Amino acid sequence: MRNPRIYHSQPLALNTEISLEEEAASHVGRVLRMCAGDQVQLFNGEGGQYQGTITQASKKNVTVNITAFDPLCCESPLKIHLGQGISRGDKMEFTIQKAVELGVSEITPLFTERCGVKLSGDRLNKKWQQWRKIVISACEQSGRNTLPIVNKPLALHEWLQQSSDELKINLHPRATATIKTLVPANLSPTNTGIRLIIGPEGGLSDAEIEQTVEQGFSEIALGPRILRTETAGLTVISALQLQFGDLA
Repeated sequence: MRNPRIYHSQPLALNTEISLEEEAASHVGRVLRMCAGDQVQLFNGEGGQYQGTITQASKKNVTVNITAFDPLCCESPLKIHLGQGISRGDKMEFTIQKAVELGVSEITPLFTERCGVKLSGDRLNKKWQQWRKIVISACEQSGRNTLPIVNKPLALHEWLQQSSDELKINLHPRATATIKTLVPANLSPTNTGIRLIIGPEGGLSDAEIEQTVEQGFSEIALGPRILRTETAGLTVISALQLQFGDLA
């Protein structure tokens, strides 16, 4: 069995023994049915990963002795902050999962005019917690040792008004600029960050597009075809990582 990667939110240190948190312990002990002597990899989102040996395991409780540290870093030199219009069903979860796998450093879910998802109060908090779990799971799967930030959802105008030195880009089918023509001229050794906005199903309204322009967002075209919201963001992220990040 390949050593499973497990997220542990508490501090980790060499030559110490820790008890896995409840959800992780259940996964290791009940789902994977791992036993004393089996190996696991641990990370806490602060960089690097730890090798550990299970010393005790049951369906609810697992203890691990930490035996080695690897400072492995899989983070892209290109920092991408994705502002994603909240989409229906499992599309939002899919987008967050794949964006993490592709190396985004920050995600902000956005309420827009055409957002068909109504969330507030406890439902909003539960959904946000679920998105955070998806980020952790995507890091476990993809080998990332630093957790991307997933912010609590904001109204579009609040996000647009945030102060930022990042290069701001928005998709528009009638734009004349592209990733190849716009981005290189606006990135530098001191500014390697991009703030990308993707609308929900139905896209951004004309008024919202005007707001993005007023807040300094440049429009780029992605190609002749109109992509769904769950495809558009991932396509742009992939193209950016290929041109200026760490995709080969």
